[in-house]
Amino acid sequence: MKTQQGFTLIELIVVIVILGILAATALPKFVDLSGDARDAAAAGVAGSLASATSVNYGARKAGNATATSITGCADTGLDGLVTGVSLTVHSGTPASGAYYIQGAGTCTDGNTATCDIVGVTGAATATITCAS
Repeated sequence: MKTQQGFTLIELIVVIVILGILAATALPKFVDLSGDARDAAAAGVAGSLASATSVNYGARKAGNATATSITGCADTGLDGLVTGVSLTVHSGTPASGAYYIQGAGTCTDGNTATCDIVGVTGAATATITCAS
């Protein structure tokens, strides 16, 4: 009786076809991750801004003279609260790597306003705490 050594051509083609089908179904899931990453980066900036305004409000209530007065989304005092990212009060399309704070939300001391954080392709919402 003859013993078989290796794989036949048909077996190899079947394996390659199966791998191709698996790759074709999995590829769209990996291609779309860049948009999710940009939205996650904008959400991180929004979280940082929300946290920074809460800390700023606490510092202002504690009597810290260097704390910033914040009255809403269009307040230019928001620019300097978050470090490590280019964050400005503006409208339109931001430059690469920059984020804009947009929205008409205003609030009184201790209350919150909802602002939009817009990146080149990602966006998120931040709830800021006003301090006056």
